[in-house]
This record gives sequence, structure tokens and C-alpha cells, in this order.
Amino acid sequence: MSMIPIGPYLFTERDARKTLVNAPTIVRMMTGDRDPDPIAHLAHRVDELLDGIDPMALRGDDLADLLARVWATLAAAPTTLRLGGHNPPTRRGLLAHLHRGDGGVPKLPIEEAYVDWNGIEGDVQKTREHHGRPFQALCLWSTEVIDRLRVDGHPIFPGAAGENLTLSGLPWDEVRPGTRLRIGDVECEVWAYAVPCRQNARWFADGDFERIHHDRTPGTSRVYATVTRRGNLRVGSKVVLEP
Repeated sequence: MSMIPIGPYLFTERDARKTLVNAPTIVRMMTGDRDPDPIAHLAHRVDELLDGIDPMALRGDDLADLLARVWATLAAAPTTLRLGGHNPPTRRGLLAHLHRGDGGVPKLPIEEAYVDWNGIEGDVQKTREHHGRPFQALCLWSTEVIDRLRVDGHPIFPGAAGENLTLSGLPWDEVRPGTRLRIGDVECEVWAYAVPCRQNARWFADGDFERIHHDRTPGTSRVYATVTRRGNLRVGSKVVLEP
């Protein structure tokens, strides 16, 4: 399978096309409710680059060129937000749980792992239609959110919803697209909210897995992060949400 390199990241042709399809949504998620919008120029640039183009029908050479330009625009958004002081203040927490799987949910607990540009080594995304792109390298969630769901009677637990890293001690509504996290040796940027999957229905007493959709219940969603520095993780590693 031929791969498309963009910086340190490798994209399959399918991942490249789906990243372009999702690019306008990614930049809107990074904008969120920030008013005035500090990255409006980047959102406009993404729209301009994709205007009149069907990413699913683009030829190979044109695909790589367009992906490079769109990815660079998306990658500029977290830096712009950070330098402009648009992110929350420094928060500190811990890596409470670490998970890896061979596809599907739940992911199984592990004590340590190496994180590469594509995420945790050995972690497999079975449903490649929706998962596994570089901007989805790590899936993160909160022990506090899980605890609240359990108090409400839902039989969910760390790793059940397919997250790789379950973090403790952070105000989860502040872990939003556009923020940066240092976790052990690893640095990553949150780029998007994770849309809940019907495979997670079993972890909710009424089967209503949409209750953790960000649009419906802000502050409960899992998030996807792009790896910006590789390294080792262990359960108990310190976590810093950086301004």
C-alpha cells in the first residue's frame, strides 16, 4: 500500500481523502464558541482550498499536494490559539489508565506504551472508515466523566469506550480542540471531538450512547489528539494541559 508522507505523518490514500473531507469540521471544532473567532482566517483558507473539490475523486498527485496545504493550515490553528492566549490556563492531572486493542471495544489495560506519530504502538483500529487517521492518533477521555456516568447507573469503565488514555484531575470541558497536552514524554494537540459509536451502546443502561456526543452534552465527549512529540507513557505519568 503506497503512503502519502506529510511531515512525520503517513497517510493511506483513504486516510488522506477522509482527512480532507473532515478538515472544515476540524477547524470549526477548534473555533468552538470563541468569539471573536481568532482562527477565522484559517477556516476561510480551508474552505478556499477545498472549494469545488471532491476529495474522494481527486487524482493521486493532486491529492498529496492538497493534503499538504490543508494539513499545514489545520496545524497552524492550535499554535495560533495558544500564542493569542485563547486557551485555558495551565491544568495538571495524571494518566490514570492506558489502553490498547486489536480492534473494537473495550480496549484492554496496559501499564506502559510507546507513542509514535500514529498513536500507541500495537493499537489497532478495526473500523478504518471512521478511525485511525493522524489527527485521531490518540483518543482521550476523563475518569471524572466516567465516574459521573457510573453514578447515573451506566456500566461503563475506563477503556470501554475505546479511549487509549483515561486522564484524571483535569476540568474536562477545558480539554477542547485547539489545546495542547504534555503526558509523560509525549506531546499532543487536541484536534477534534470523537463522535460516539453504536458499539458503545452496551455501556449505557438505556443504550443511549449519544449522551456523550459533544453537541448534545458538552464536556462529556472523548477527544482525538494529533501526536506532536513521540515518547513513552506509563500509568501514573503527569499530565499538563498547557495554555
